[in-house]
Amino acid sequence: MSSSNVGTLLVVAAASGAGKTSLLGALVEADPLVTVSVSHTTRPPRPAEADGRDYHFVDEPHFEELVQKGAFLEHARVFGNRYGTSRAAVDEQLRQGLDVILEIDWQGARQVRQLFAGAVSVFILPPSREQLRCRLAGRGQDSAQVIDVRMAEARNESSHWDEFDFIVVNGQFDRALADLRAIVTALRLRRSQQRHRLASLLEDLLG
Repeated sequence: MSSSNVGTLLVVAAASGAGKTSLLGALVEADPLVTVSVSHTTRPPRPAEADGRDYHFVDEPHFEELVQKGAFLEHARVFGNRYGTSRAAVDEQLRQGLDVILEIDWQGARQVRQLFAGAVSVFILPPSREQLRCRLAGRGQDSAQVIDVRMAEARNESSHWDEFDFIVVNGQFDRALADLRAIVTALRLRRSQQRHRLASLLEDLLG
């Protein structure tokens, strides 16, 4: 990743059903300088999903070719499907001054932290195990057996919470969104970020 980046790379992970996607959608809508990276995946698109907007949908051979070329900042297999984040796309967005969110799992977050020291990580927790099961069941997309599998995976995913820099509990949506926005604001006020953004002001004051 380039040392001239002026945006911040945020890694956001959560157990399935914690409300991560809805929160990040609201964050992007509220802040034009925040964007969510569009991942590549081998899973088929769901209804209403569009290629290039929700994911870059590719087949297994194409995905493996990208892996071999080193095109991914991180990649992982989740529920039998592969997901990966384009290294070049993220670097370009950071150079443009955008704060780029990677919506990935703990495995991907660990890879990103190893490759990019400036990444900041956020883990989103549901308010309770009971609420998580209700949210998964409320989608109406999965059988009871699949929900049991997702609950087991959620327990595993949540066990990695202490590897992250910030923890947000999504009990009340508006509060959780405010917490996310507070994190983004604090990151922008860091000296390393302000050095780029306030270069002209600092030159004027100190010149």
